[in-house]
Amino acid sequence: MRTVWKGAISFGLVTIPVKVVGATENHAVSFRQIHTADDGRIRYRKVCEIDGEELSGDQIGKGYETADGTVVQVTDEDLAALPLPTARTVEILGFVPVASIDPYQLDRSYYLTADAGAAKPYVLLREALRRAEKGAIAKLAMRGRETLALVRALEGEEVLGMHTLLWPDEIRPAAGLAPAEKVTIRDAELDLAYTLMDTLGEVDMSELHDEYREAVEALVSAKLAGAEPERPGETVPVGGKVVDLMAALEDSVRSARRTRGEGEEATVTPIKKTAAEKAPAKKAAPRKAAAKKTATKKTAAGGTAKKAETGKTPAKKKSTPRKRAS
Repeated sequence: MRTVWKGAISFGLVTIPVKVVGATENHAVSFRQIHTADDGRIRYRKVCEIDGEELSGDQIGKGYETADGTVVQVTDEDLAALPLPTARTVEILGFVPVASIDPYQLDRSYYLTADAGAAKPYVLLREALRRAEKGAIAKLAMRGRETLALVRALEGEEVLGMHTLLWPDEIRPAAGLAPAEKVTIRDAELDLAYTLMDTLGEVDMSELHDEYREAVEALVSAKLAGAEPERPGETVPVGGKVVDLMAALEDSVRSARRTRGEGEEATVTPIKKTAAEKAPAKKAAPRKAAAKKTATKKTAAGGTAKKAETGKTPAKKKSTPRKRAS
């Protein structure tokens, strides 16, 4: 794999020489623009809009446009001379749990490989990150700009991974994008949605592939062989307003179970509740004082309390005989 950047990780006073290698590649289908009459390729020419002259690569430079429209030429030598500490260094700023990184911040993915003589500090950093279950937030200058990066120990791999991150101010806020109308979701609807999720199950990411690219390649092969490509039947349009959400969820569960070869009966799986939802509601404290007052009022209205409650007459006290004086 081709090295796209070479420098060193700065981990406190420890320097780890590394090389950055691309971890992803694009397999998307791409088409050329052609002249349909003779298959001639259509190319774009780089033309100066002032004098109309077509330019070669060595005549094209960089220009920075200021707020008032003034263009300032900037050369590669100017950029190389900038006093940027991250020009050849992955400068580690601190450490965070990997799960705390918002996926919206993730940009590109790379592998960090140890350069010659850097095996010991490289493995030390990798194992420290793995034991702490954290990633390192770093800064580096690459591809003509300074960027944030997440360095982490890859699960099941003996190599460090690096993901360039968008700066926080590059992520647009989501304010105003939520549904405007107020919606109430019933427990029965949540349970059915959970049942559908449970029926569809987990996804084995290693089995996923680009079906569109395969279909395009099959189409091209058929055309090269002079065969007529297969035309699938007209598909029923999906979408539109859901009239009965419960019925749609039940149909979805049945369809998913048919696909998996299971019974079609839509048995509902209760959704797992959070700790807050599981906590029983607090019972109201018994109102003892009020009960006593009520009893007192009843006693006052009906006479002696004991008479009112039992209907019995209190027993007479026995008189104690007096001794005669001798």
